[in-house]
Amino acid sequence: MSQKRDYYDVLGVSRDVDEGALKKAYRKLALKYHPDKNPDNPEAEAKFKEASEAYAVLSDAEKRSAYDRFGHDGLRGQGGFDPGGFSVNIQDIFGDMFGDFFGGGRSRSSRGADLQSVMELTFEEAAFGCKKELEYTKVGSCGTCSGSGAKPGTQPQTCSTCRGMGEVRVQQGFFAMARTCPHCNGQGTQITDPCGDCRGSGQEHIDNSVSIDIPKGVDTGVRLRYVGEGNMAKGGGPPGDLYVVLKVAEHDIFTREAQHVFCEIPISFPQATLGTELAVPTLDGKVNMKVPAGTQPGTSFRLKGKGIPVFRGHGRGDQYVQVNIEVPKKLNDEQQAALEAYAELTGDDVHPENKSFFDKVKELFD
Repeated sequence: MSQKRDYYDVLGVSRDVDEGALKKAYRKLALKYHPDKNPDNPEAEAKFKEASEAYAVLSDAEKRSAYDRFGHDGLRGQGGFDPGGFSVNIQDIFGDMFGDFFGGGRSRSSRGADLQSVMELTFEEAAFGCKKELEYTKVGSCGTCSGSGAKPGTQPQTCSTCRGMGEVRVQQGFFAMARTCPHCNGQGTQITDPCGDCRGSGQEHIDNSVSIDIPKGVDTGVRLRYVGEGNMAKGGGPPGDLYVVLKVAEHDIFTREAQHVFCEIPISFPQATLGTELAVPTLDGKVNMKVPAGTQPGTSFRLKGKGIPVFRGHGRGDQYVQVNIEVPKKLNDEQQAALEAYAELTGDDVHPENKSFFDKVKELFD
């Protein structure tokens, strides 16, 4: 028979280890060598049992004192040392984390489902923010039974199997494991006479409304979260959340890139040539913008601070105005004569049909 290792060495702790450090050392080894994580691995199972035995002794003040004085011999009673004479409560060591990790432990009330709704905004609403009311449907408490699931005038009965605890204890070797009660599914109660409207679920679909505060500067795809406005949870768990996804409509004049606004305006040839002052639309209303003489087609002008407010920040973007020279489609006789006179003064030939195509190509490369 192989000699037992020192319990302090098994857990990798010093002999003056305190309770917190002892528990931490055992938790680390138990997670590493637990049979559920190491199926069909006898070596891991042996190390798991060894660590559990060491912790069961050292975590008990009386047994630890005897072990410190007499070693393994101090644990032998009249009938000798019996490994089945002690157990480690996994829930005390790992709490909810262990139950979640290995599938054991009491079934905690789960959280209600989240909901998502799309809200459409105008360009201006997204830029400057607003308040809107959102109406939607969610799972809520049954109005007939007030969420109990039981027929009015009756009450859910305490589960006779778990006596209202929602869990049952099962001994597995060294451990007392907590498992979800199979009869009440962890609720601790059973409904013998269910509500006729919700059929015992305690839930129904209800109409709900939430006031939505739209921040300045939002854009398509921004999600706003409203805690607790989602579906009701079964078993008394917290409700889910509501996520509002924003969708911004296109504008007739403006386009947007990040916090900047862009637009195009037409100007005439004389305005571009001689210069002018134009009333330009912005999100704040019309402003006067100077167009210098000799402005070329496609030139952009910047209006500082006339863009979109920064989302959850400070300041605003800019507006960029691109001017495009508009060519008139029809001229009267007087206008045409004036343009022809201008062309003659500048040396522009307004009658290219008098020259052959090859003559014009030759002139181009001369």
